[in-house]
Amino acid sequence: MSLDQSSIPGLGKGRLEALTDGIFATVMTVLVLSLSVPVITSGVTGPKLSSEVVGDIAALWPDILGYVLSFLLLAVLWISHHSVFHYVTRVDRPLLWLNTFFLLTIGFLPFSTALIGRYPEVQVPVIIYGANIIATSFCMLGILSYSTRNGLLIVPEHDKRVMQRIRARWRTGPWIYLAAIILSFLDPLISFAVYVGALIFLVIQSSFGFRHRHKTGDNF
Repeated sequence: MSLDQSSIPGLGKGRLEALTDGIFATVMTVLVLSLSVPVITSGVTGPKLSSEVVGDIAALWPDILGYVLSFLLLAVLWISHHSVFHYVTRVDRPLLWLNTFFLLTIGFLPFSTALIGRYPEVQVPVIIYGANIIATSFCMLGILSYSTRNGLLIVPEHDKRVMQRIRARWRTGPWIYLAAIILSFLDPLISFAVYVGALIFLVIQSSFGFRHRHKTGDNF
């Protein structure tokens, strides 16, 4: 008698989704640690103190923008992951490891975000950030490819178009970020602008989502 993979202790879909939710929540929280409160040690008071505090906060704008950029990107990635695993009926060990590698790239985002936030005009941090997102996309494409080939991802006929659009998003993303990396050889700030523009597009696209044709189930 063969034992279904999904019934093996530790291989349940719920455990995988719980771990994923926990990692996303932790990473989204850790992101804010890249922002440090200005410390004025000169002993000034009154209007001069206010001026120095405002000046130090203004100097943090690249870090703040990097935080917002990555927090919203993580939200888009989490929603997309939820959309994909809505159709996953069971998991096996290879899928668990593919999801683990996906989470590995997610966990690296606070570091790459802190780099690009501190040095947005330097090429190397811009490349590292873009490469981080490309690696995340490849990991999700690996999850989609493996789970589809092995019958773990089952999409009803009326939702085929939903999955096609989800796949298209993950396939398009790496090209956008690769283009941004190439543009960094001209000016890293151009790449930073591309990252911001790509995020705005992804957030708008994700906000509208995809609606099932049937009445029950989630709307993505």
